[in-house]
Amino acid sequence: MKLSKIYGLHSVQSALDYSPTKISQAWLDEQRQDKRLMPLINQLEDLGIAPEKVSRTRLDKLADGNGHQGIVIEVELPAVLSEQALHACVENLTSPALFLVLDNVQDPHNLGACLRSADGTRTHGVIITKDNATGITPTVCKVACGAAETVPVYQVTNLARTLRWLKEQGIWVMGAAGEATQSIYHTDFTVPLALVMGAEGKGMRRLTREHCDILVSLPMLGQVESLNVSVASGVMLYEILRQRLYS
Repeated sequence: MKLSKIYGLHSVQSALDYSPTKISQAWLDEQRQDKRLMPLINQLEDLGIAPEKVSRTRLDKLADGNGHQGIVIEVELPAVLSEQALHACVENLTSPALFLVLDNVQDPHNLGACLRSADGTRTHGVIITKDNATGITPTVCKVACGAAETVPVYQVTNLARTLRWLKEQGIWVMGAAGEATQSIYHTDFTVPLALVMGAEGKGMRRLTREHCDILVSLPMLGQVESLNVSVASGVMLYEILRQRLYS
């Protein structure tokens, strides 16, 4: 069990909405009289958690100097699932597979934003690498706004092996690459699919790219050559959803 601190009104509310049973403690700024805190305090007390009033200095330390808006809670972070759990998920799917695969994505803000898009598009899960990548952290949970609790995250030690296994299960592996000549808008996304996104700045690793069935790209008509990985993931996931709902 991994405990961590979550802070800020929005993040605490998300924890109360999606994982209230995982909250163990709470601290409040003893000097703050803020009506926006009252609903959170009431919900915490309904859970049997009496928030401790502490000095602003103590609260700053609990939040590691980050903006806490007068409240910090301690929670059990969402679990990262195993490769075996991924196998069980795939084998029990009742709709065409949709997985987002992140190849060595290291920025927790990007992972959190990807989880939000995955939640909004009915993605069956996000697959991350064990090494050289971020896992579930307080920052991920804050950015995800509840999606870290609703979207399964599978951590694998050998991504190439996992991609081979997915292909053996009849799932197409499509990689996003800026130099790809095939646009996402000329690609059939209604098939069982694992969408692979590369790391910030570097893109997919060579071995990951070699395991893709096809490479696709987003049209870029301006001077900027590429989008942030979480933005690109969101665009692609929603094009997949559009095709599956309305084609």
